Parts: sequence; structure tokens; C-alpha cells
Amino acid sequence: MTVTAIVGANWGDEGKGKVTDVLAAKARYVVRYQGGSNAGHTIINQFGKFALHLLPSGVFYPQTVNVIGPGVALNIDNLLGEIDQLLARGVPEPKLCVSDRAQIVLPYHIMFDSLEEERLEDRRFGSTKQGIAPFYADKYVKRGIQVTDLYNEERLRAQIEASLESKNVLLEHLYKKPPIDAEEIISGLLKQAERLKPYVCDTTTLLHNALEQGEQIVVEGQLGALRDPDHGIYPYSTSSSTLAGFAAVGAGVPPHSIKQVVTVVKAYSSCVGEGPFVSEINGTPADELRTRGGDAGEFGATTGRPRRMGWFDAVATGYGCMLQGTTEIALTNLDVLGYLDEIPVCTAYRIDGEITDRFPVTSELYRCEPVLELLPGWKTDISNVRQFSDLPVNAQNYVLHIEKWIGKPVRWVSIGPKREQMIER
Repeated sequence: MTVTAIVGANWGDEGKGKVTDVLAAKARYVVRYQGGSNAGHTIINQFGKFALHLLPSGVFYPQTVNVIGPGVALNIDNLLGEIDQLLARGVPEPKLCVSDRAQIVLPYHIMFDSLEEERLEDRRFGSTKQGIAPFYADKYVKRGIQVTDLYNEERLRAQIEASLESKNVLLEHLYKKPPIDAEEIISGLLKQAERLKPYVCDTTTLLHNALEQGEQIVVEGQLGALRDPDHGIYPYSTSSSTLAGFAAVGAGVPPHSIKQVVTVVKAYSSCVGEGPFVSEINGTPADELRTRGGDAGEFGATTGRPRRMGWFDAVATGYGCMLQGTTEIALTNLDVLGYLDEIPVCTAYRIDGEITDRFPVTSELYRCEPVLELLPGWKTDISNVRQFSDLPVNAQNYVLHIEKWIGKPVRWVSIGPKREQMIER
């Protein structure tokens, strides 16, 4: 068996949690390989509605081993809190393995994230204030704390104290805040370590052994291609790669084992945070689409912030699918558009008077205007349809147009938030 990557084409919020939940039914392992608590995957099943921020989306299947890989920004409090919430709502305790090489989001990462956004004021990037950027900054200047360090108090203490030397200078002189007490941080980590310990293991060897045994593995990405720090809308990006290619690094599987890349695409566009958004709409049209969208409106699963809304953007989506190495598409939220007589779609950009289907760099995106086409709507509820051929002709044509624009097959079409509201073609 091989590895299936489930990733987003756009800004995140495409519906990856539902797609992973559906495909996890046939997987032995589901792996989170990047990001942290800065985004959430919403899942609706027989236990209720859940927003998972760190736990992999396979936690509702008793046969599935859920893995947090070394590439994840691990907030231990948030992880343990998610487990407690599942158990409190009657979900059987999931099988969970946490990489001993994963690095930990610390309280001061979250503090600095918030302080910097406040300092930047109108120059802010729209951070979720979950400590992600300061976490990755520490990781790459070699001031991070790995899970394994929790079980060596002498090493842990030395690393925390070394990290705080420069941070306390910043707190005092830049942010005008009191210094951080190392003992308070260390004491909290040692308490967390005891509860985390049963889940800690060498996940890289675990997954390599699973591949040798022919097990099916799903790797689950966070956010979407346009939030990638190298290929996305920088600096309005996240701090870890959101691409399927990074799964080999963040999960610790061989690159050649990733044979299937399922890219999740929403039937319209939504975005949380700052930065250029070419197909964005405002006013009453945006409010109506936001209210009707998602499973209970288009609001961030982590922040609760209203999402910015737009029409389907074939330029951005085509670029995102190219970056991801898409083999097939899962199209979500098609049912949401059933109220429209005509559906605008952005099929190209106009920049400096010229028409292009190329997704430009950030500085040029600000000058882009959407070139819109109108497709006929279907003006009916499709949430109970279970076969593609039973969809209204105009709904089928909308999907076929997306296939034509993107150049990749749409294999799944989601027409509601529940597991059974997924059509496989």
C-alpha cells in the first residue's frame, strides 16, 4: 500500500477534515505532519460536531492509529484538552502516537505572537495568536524543545534558560513587559510530560514499518497551498509548508511512497486573515454566502472570526493544485450555491490592463482584478442526492467546468457536512 495526502488548494477552510474523516475509514494510520493549533478541521459524525486542531481526523475510528509527526507544532495543553473533550462526549479513547522528535509550543511563543500583532497594529498579518510563528522561529534558530527533552530535566532546564536570555531582553526593552520566570515554564512542562508520556514514540520508524507491512496511511495537511511560506501569498502565510511534498519531511515517510494527492477545493472561496484576495466580495452578497456556507456559517474553526468571502477562483485554485501535485480533487460545499440564479466564477485576472491565468506574486496580486464568468445556477436543494448523475444538470456542469479549468478530475463531491453527504464519482 501507499500514502495518500489530503491537502488544501487555497487559503485553508476547504473542508479537509471531512474528507480525511471519510477516507480514514479505510486507513490504518492517519498522520498530522505540519502546523499546530492555528487551524481546525470540523467533523460531524454520530458523536456530534467536533473542531479538531491537533488531533488527526482519524480519531473517531477505533482501528485507526493517529500520529502526530515530528513536523507538528505541538501545544500539549491543547492536545490533552482535545482528548478530554472527546472522552467527555462519549468517543472511545483514540489510538494516538506522538513523535518524540516533535517540538513544543511554549507559553512564551503564544505571548510573543500576541505582543507582536499588537505592536504591528495596522501592519499585522492576521495571526491566530497560537504561537506558531515564534515557535518556528525558535525551531530554526535551534532554541526549540523536542518532546524527548521533557524526560531529561537537566537538558530541558538548560535549553529553556538559554532561550529566555534573549527573550527577556525583548520583553523588557521592546515590549515593556516583565521577564519570564524559567522555573514556572519548567514546572508546567514537567507536569505535562507525565500525562503525555504514554503516547510518545518513534513515529518515523512506526510509519516505515507500517509501509513495509502494506498498511494504508493517510497524511493530513493543515491550511492550503496559498498559505505556504515559499509558494503562497507571502508574508500572509503560515510558518510551515502546507504542501503535500512536505509530508515526507513532517511525517517522516519516503517521498516516493506518496502516490495519491487528494486536493480539497471549495465550490466558492473563503479566507481568514490579511492579504490580497482577488475574487473577494463584500456587503450583502458576502454576508449571504457567509451565512449559508460551511456547516454553520463561514467562521474560523480556531478563531471564530468571520471568513472573508469570494467566488470560486480558477486561477488561484489551479495554481494551488499544481503546487500540491494533485492527482484528484474533492470538491466541497457545492450545496451552498443552490440559492443563486447565476453563479459568478473568476476565470482569469486583469493586471495592468492585461488578462492572465497565471497566479502572480504578492506585490502584483494587489493590482489584480477578477475576470468573472456567469454560470447558471440550479436553484434547488441537493443535500439528499447520492449519485452524481442525479444532480441537477447545472450542478453537474459546474463541477465539469471546474475540472476543465483545473485540469484534474473531481472524484468526490460534498453536498453537506455529514459523512454520508459525499458523492464519489
